[in-house]
Amino acid sequence: MNQLLSVIIPHYNDVDNLVRCIAMLQRQSVGTDRFEIVVADNNSPIGIGAVRFAVGDSARVIEAPEQGAGPARNAAVAASRGEILAFIDSDCRPQPDWLERGIAALTNADVVGGRVDIVAADPARPNPIEAFEKATAFPIRDYVERKSFAVTANLFVTRAVFDKVGTFRSTVAEDMDWCRRAVALGYRLVYADDVAMAHPARATWAELSRKWRRTTAETFALTMERPGGRGRWIAQCVLVLVSIAPHGAKLLVTPKLAGAGARAGAVATLARIRWFRFTQGLALLAGRN
Repeated sequence: MNQLLSVIIPHYNDVDNLVRCIAMLQRQSVGTDRFEIVVADNNSPIGIGAVRFAVGDSARVIEAPEQGAGPARNAAVAASRGEILAFIDSDCRPQPDWLERGIAALTNADVVGGRVDIVAADPARPNPIEAFEKATAFPIRDYVERKSFAVTANLFVTRAVFDKVGTFRSTVAEDMDWCRRAVALGYRLVYADDVAMAHPARATWAELSRKWRRTTAETFALTMERPGGRGRWIAQCVLVLVSIAPHGAKLLVTPKLAGAGARAGAVATLARIRWFRFTQGLALLAGRN
């Protein structure tokens, strides 16, 4: 590889995971002389000095004063030097060949979305929230092939393409919005199963509901920009609710979970989070959130 690669990491008050992620990046099959790591700290309460101290010389830490993961990624890209951009989150755990595989995948694509595997704290005994996450979170192949987007937790793109598409927008689902803008411009988005990383499962209702409160609001903002946005959103809210039965049936037989207890816990969490999303969606439409 002759091109310098920039690994882009947005960060907010997650130093332990950040240090672990960077350590895994430094053990990549691609030599460390061929890539840089740029961390955009998004106003962490511990202060950017503490983040820089924890990271040391293993990465460059810059300030990203505008709050949000999208603006933080934009700040890191602006400060980076690479001709290839590899996006990852601070709590992700890349496979040792993640960078090598991502670079290779770009030879046949303009934008690459890689696989994200969900791991529980105790893989043999996931709690109901972890079981639900393990069975349902990050279906990247489906996102890419059916919905024309990939997540920025595992995304590769050349700087030339990124510059043509433009920066991430804030207050909307930024990865969905950015990828769909890229596809609309004619760029080829491809799923690569071997560009793999792991992501810890959310383990509590507070973590799970916080994720879906944020993503529901971002998707609402994106939907309302489209023609007939209000009608589209009502239809999406209804679909979220009625999907409990068919999706619950799939969870009862999913090979991603072992044992009736884990599957039952996942189904119960599915029903709870879908009701939560339905009520949040209606509240957004009514202007109460």
